Amino acid sequence: MRFLVDLAVAIVVAITVGFSTAWYAVEHGRQYGAVWAKQWTAWPAGGGPDADPYSIALLARTGEVPLGAGEGIAFTAETDDEGAPLSGRCSYLISGQTAAARLWTLTGYDVTGRLMANAARRSSFHSREVVRSPDGGIDIVVSTKASPGNWLPIARVGQFRLVFRLYDTPVTAGSGAANIMMPNISKTGCE
Repeated sequence: MRFLVDLAVAIVVAITVGFSTAWYAVEHGRQYGAVWAKQWTAWPAGGGPDADPYSIALLARTGEVPLGAGEGIAFTAETDDEGAPLSGRCSYLISGQTAAARLWTLTGYDVTGRLMANAARRSSFHSREVVRSPDGGIDIVVSTKASPGNWLPIARVGQFRLVFRLYDTPVTAGSGAANIMMPNISKTGCE
């Protein structure tokens, strides 16, 4: 009888730990194969045949469609240069050089992964419309308040994330993603 009780306890513990770790990996997944460039994070294998099972499960749960390995790579940022979470109550300056790519886009999403409604009805910025600085870099203001020049409007939400997608870029090849230079995200003020 004691053996059956011990066996039942072991099975319950194994199932609880197994399901808990699987839930955590899917809910907070993508920790496998990630590359970082400052506060930007990308998963180069996420859209390819070598994607890990946790990333596949996360993508299936969220319905997100990643860029294929030959299409490009997407970098996500949820914090500024100082490590503070991005907030819709603050303004930010995205500045610096961008990686070589035929086209890039910068898009703001709320924490659930949805585009944010805003007065300007604009959710992204792309490389073909950006006004570059004299050194070829970019300066994009991300804020709820209208700003002259390159302005990406966001909604007044708690936290949000930025996604910087590079299309047709050599960065997706092998270790190139690990050495990429991404723009800075500097907080310029809060309300």
